[in-house]
Amino acid sequence: MSAPVALDPTRPVLDQLRERVSALEGAPARLPLPTHPAVASVLGLRAGGAYGVDSASLALALAAGASQAGEWVGFAGWGDFGAEAAEELGVDLGRTVLVPEPGEHWREVTAALVDVLRVVVLRPPLAVDAKSAGRIEARLRTRSAALVVWGEWPRCDARLSLEQVRWTGPDQGRGVLRQRRATLAVRRGTAPAVRADVLFPGERSALELVAPVEHERRVTRPARWATAAAAAGAVG
Repeated sequence: MSAPVALDPTRPVLDQLRERVSALEGAPARLPLPTHPAVASVLGLRAGGAYGVDSASLALALAAGASQAGEWVGFAGWGDFGAEAAEELGVDLGRTVLVPEPGEHWREVTAALVDVLRVVVLRPPLAVDAKSAGRIEARLRTRSAALVVWGEWPRCDARLSLEQVRWTGPDQGRGVLRQRRATLAVRRGTAPAVRADVLFPGERSALELVAPVEHERRVTRPARWATAAAAAGAVG
């Protein structure tokens, strides 16, 4: 009888247990997907996962890793999709499928894209109910694809947001905006956020990590009995 394989302490325990159950059931495992190097330090995309973002830049960045690795990626519900911005962040337009206005058929369009593409970015046209989300998530697991949602989604493996955005470029009110630096925050459920500073493309540059990863610390209050004991000691 072989010894049990230890869990990886750097990854969420629940994710690892789900992968083992999937393997036992013969379902596709949640294998890692190519992730942009600047994002991989705080988050690694996995097949079968859904990831929420709050900006176009993050949506493009999460698709760029797979695109640079030679995978096809897709975008649905993005009527004002910026091809130039996508290229700057590393998306290969030659391996990109765009459905700008799926309208009321967004569920069917998303499912069809998931069937053939590795990473799909979706901008839902309206609020998504748990039932619709569950059906698409089941498809993600079957097809070993990942979904990036720019907007609200009932359940996400992780949610990414940009904080403390700073632009550089104009000098005394003149010039053009050249680079954008921001803090990337990644939240998984109720776990403390993980943050890192990133620099978005400017002139002859690419998205890059510019500061080490920081883990948010939980603030815990002292137990009441400890506070009372300290007060009693002060009085005595």
